[in-house]
Amino acid sequence: MSSIDTRSAFFPKSRSAQTESAKGGSQVNGTNRNSAERTSEIMDRTSTDAQVNIGDGVKEFARIKKAAMSAPETDNSEKIARLKAQIAAGTYEVDYDGLADKILTSEF
Repeated sequence: MSSIDTRSAFFPKSRSAQTESAKGGSQVNGTNRNSAERTSEIMDRTSTDAQVNIGDGVKEFARIKKAAMSAPETDNSEKIARLKAQIAAGTYEVDYDGLADKILTSEF
């Protein structure tokens, strides 16, 4: 048999966990706790890593989405029915200047 201990320190009753507590950790209710030095070291290393920065574009999008979701719904069914009837009858006329303006506005 090998004398090498391959058990994880996760298990509190294992030999490796007992040697960890001898190195400066403490146990509370059978659970390993970091020493004050180790806790301070962990906090120093992770204090800058655990930050999330949300960009201004995302914040602006969230604000606009919230405003759009709170706006009352508009009922366009009458307008849609009128346009469908015009298209079906062949009387719908495209406003080419208005269409061009909309295209240019959306592109620039």
